Amino acid sequence: MHILQAVIVGAVQGISEFLPISSSAHIVFAQSLYKIATGANFLNEVGSEEIFFDIIVHLATLLAVFIFFRKDIFEILKAFFLGLKNKDYTNPDFKTAIFILAATPITCIVALILKEPTHALVENPKIVSLFLIITGFILYFSEKLKTQNKEMNLKTALWTGLAQGLAVFPGLSRSGLTIATQVFSGMDRVKAARFSFLMSIPIILGASMAYPMLEMDFSQMANFNYRAIFWGFMTSFIVGYLCVKYFMKLLGKVTLKCFSYYCFVVGALMFLLFSICHHL
Repeated sequence: MHILQAVIVGAVQGISEFLPISSSAHIVFAQSLYKIATGANFLNEVGSEEIFFDIIVHLATLLAVFIFFRKDIFEILKAFFLGLKNKDYTNPDFKTAIFILAATPITCIVALILKEPTHALVENPKIVSLFLIITGFILYFSEKLKTQNKEMNLKTALWTGLAQGLAVFPGLSRSGLTIATQVFSGMDRVKAARFSFLMSIPIILGASMAYPMLEMDFSQMANFNYRAIFWGFMTSFIVGYLCVKYFMKLLGKVTLKCFSYYCFVVGALMFLLFSICHHL
């Protein structure tokens, strides 16, 4: 792995992990376009170094969430443990903790069921582009059909957990699906994004970091290009933090429809491009 490759993947991860435009789709597109242009794979066949790098860039985006939401995380943890101690379950932050705990198992079950059937889809950028278009429709109609204003409740949390699990399909945006589910249920966009990012923490820790370690051959770690991995980490962290910061501000001013148009255009262009290239 070269530094330029690591920086590109880190930037793509940082940008698209938090924006509702599907990080998996953009990584598939970048790899496929590189292969069309050069005839070579953008990254080597998936081995221990590639798995480790994927863990590291996810760690970077997780760190970005921790730093940006550090006060929220502290208040939620404090309210949760004090609530259990004092048997006071009325604090909104205590309820947020319960909702995250309720949604996470749903996500894990759905993701485990769908992991194998969806694994091969990353090899087909045309399919991925169609799922990105589906993300666009979900974002668009969540705003179009949303109900009256509501606060988060257990039912919405469970549906959001289900939506997060469905994001194992490459091209379906995790943040897009989870935010759209809440907006459709009547929640404010900024509050929906806050819950979406907070509920991503256990999933990133488990599915994107701990689970892939089982597939690593740790005896190969001495041969890793740690310089490239470092720059990939830094790029993913800095870009990810900036995206969270400005996305939260942006959501107070624009609707999810703006992101749906992006998904429509990019999805359609990528589908057309890869269809043409397939016939050349």
